[in-house]
Amino acid sequence: MSIEALTEVDDGPRSKRPAILAAAVECFGETGYEGTKWSAVADRVGIGQTALYHYFESKAHCLLTVMRLGLRNSDVAFREATDGAPTALAGLRAAVGAAYALSPQDVQQNRILVANIGLLAGARVSAREESEREACRVLVARVERNWVELIERGIADGEFPDRDPQVMARSLLGLIVGVWRWYRPGGPLDLADISTFVEGCAVRMIAGRDETP
Repeated sequence: MSIEALTEVDDGPRSKRPAILAAAVECFGETGYEGTKWSAVADRVGIGQTALYHYFESKAHCLLTVMRLGLRNSDVAFREATDGAPTALAGLRAAVGAAYALSPQDVQQNRILVANIGLLAGARVSAREESEREACRVLVARVERNWVELIERGIADGEFPDRDPQVMARSLLGLIVGVWRWYRPGGPLDLADISTFVEGCAVRMIAGRDETP
């Protein structure tokens, strides 16, 4: 996984935080969040378990941070892909493509996000965990709003049928993120082929027509 994808502006050059997050993504992806011992993350980074608490107060705090950064990266990827798109349809295609233009490690992070999304439903007792949970919820709403606004643009321009943009956005997001429940890097299906298939589904769902790229 690109360390940059797990780095934040306040992470100094000697910070172990991005490396801890990368190790957590690997461990959670391999054995699941519940099946991962907090000490296993420390071992993978090559630090003592007590050193983890300098950055994260708990395994749940680390997981929520992984989830927030995954959502942040999705938001950024959408905006970069659609910025300057000449039409809403072109933006739709670009956004779907960006959702799957990922490394195997990025895929693993998205699998973790989808598998643990229920964690965002209830308030956390810990202030730091709650801060990350709330940040995740803000980003979930922002990601959804990105798609809603794209669909609204297409409706306003006459490219897309006039249907409830929020319902359409949520349905499309369900299709896109649902892939992470079953797709595995190195499996029988290529991610590029899945991207092409989902793009076609998105065009039929949102634009109401079947078009070749």
